[in-house]
Amino acid sequence: MNGTFDHESLRALTPAERRQVLRELVDIERQAGPRPGTGRKWELLLVALAIGCVVLAGWIGYLVVSLPPYYRAGSWRGAWVGFDIGLLAAFAATAWAAWRRRQLLILALVVLATLLVCDAWFDVVLDTDSPGFWQSVASALILELPVAAIAIAMARRLLHVTIGQVMRYEGLPGKVPPLWRIPLLGPTDEAPLRRLLRVQGSVDPPAAASDASQVA
Repeated sequence: MNGTFDHESLRALTPAERRQVLRELVDIERQAGPRPGTGRKWELLLVALAIGCVVLAGWIGYLVVSLPPYYRAGSWRGAWVGFDIGLLAAFAATAWAAWRRRQLLILALVVLATLLVCDAWFDVVLDTDSPGFWQSVASALILELPVAAIAIAMARRLLHVTIGQVMRYEGLPGKVPPLWRIPLLGPTDEAPLRRLLRVQGSVDPPAAASDASQVA
């Protein structure tokens, strides 16, 4: 840095000035970083996902008209034991990631919630017209679905905290936008985080910083 900056001069900056310096540094670094969501591989992924949606929709329609209402399945024990082993692995991975406080916890929570919802669905559907139907319904409503909802809520909260930290380090004020409006992290030209905040109706960063300082 050749003596241009020192700790004392940086500490002497006002909160608005520090945010301005952060924004300028991030703008410089953004151009040198990787660009997620661009390139031919990304376009091929989007095409593959679109084709998958169309094919799966057609397959679901075919199953609706072709599958019998009742079917005697083989390997019943293996199917459910294998599924529960996967569910146990998801619980163990979630517990480990929470204990170690790793970002993997977000992914583990989403996987755990997905498996719990699948478990509840198949338990209830496959026990229809059987003596254990209401037991499966009670298990889904009391245990599996509530735990899945808690897992999703925790994952959402962790993502919000992570995005909030990124916004703070970029010098961006305001609340964290909804997750579906947040672009992929990285120097994407189409929807940088600052532009997203403006679209959300936020005030310009300098004005927001001034308002925040007055509230404080």
